[in-house]
Amino acid sequence: MHGLDPLSFAALLLVLVLGGSILVVQGLTGTPPQSSSAAEAADVVALLKQADLPAGAVVYELGSGWGSLAIALARAFPGARIRGIEMSPLPYWVSRLRARGLPNVALYQGNFYDHDLSDAQAVTCYLMIKPMPKLAARLDQVLAPGTPVVSLSFWFRDRVVSASLQRSGLLGAAALYRWPARKDFTGG
Repeated sequence: MHGLDPLSFAALLLVLVLGGSILVVQGLTGTPPQSSSAAEAADVVALLKQADLPAGAVVYELGSGWGSLAIALARAFPGARIRGIEMSPLPYWVSRLRARGLPNVALYQGNFYDHDLSDAQAVTCYLMIKPMPKLAARLDQVLAPGTPVVSLSFWFRDRVVSASLQRSGLLGAAALYRWPARKDFTGG
C-alpha cells in the first residue's frame, strides 16, 4: 500500500479542514452557506427597487455565503454600499474572490450579530428558519423604523409583509418588510 505524497496529503488536509469548517458553522448557526439563483437575486433586487432606496444607501446582506446576492445587489445598485457578512471561512473567501473589482462591495467574515448594523438603510438575508426569530429581535434593536428588509425563502413569522414575489418552487419566495413590520407597531 502506498502513502500519499506530501502535496496530495496537504491538498486532502486542506479540503477536509475547509469542508469541516462549513459543517461546524452550519452546526452553530443552523444555516448552510447558500447561493442565490439569478431569479432569486432578481426578486430581491426588484423588491429593494420598490423600497426606493436613497442614493448611496448602505445595504447589508446577512449571511452572504458565496457572494451571489451581494454581487447582484452591487450591480443593480452601483451607487449603494453593499456590505456582506459571512461566518464560514470558505464561502467568505470565495465571495471575496468573486466580488473583486466591485468597488461598492465590502465583505466581512464573522457573525452578523456582532456587527454594528445601525447604519443600515436596507437589509437582505437568505437564511433558514432557525435564526429568523433571533434575527428579528436583533433587527428590532438596531434598525430605524421603516427600514426595508428583504428575506429570501425563509420569512419572519408574526411580521407584516409589505410586498412579495414568488418564483416557482418552494425556495423561490422573497418578502419585503418595512421594519419592524409588527402588526402592533405605530411608528417611531
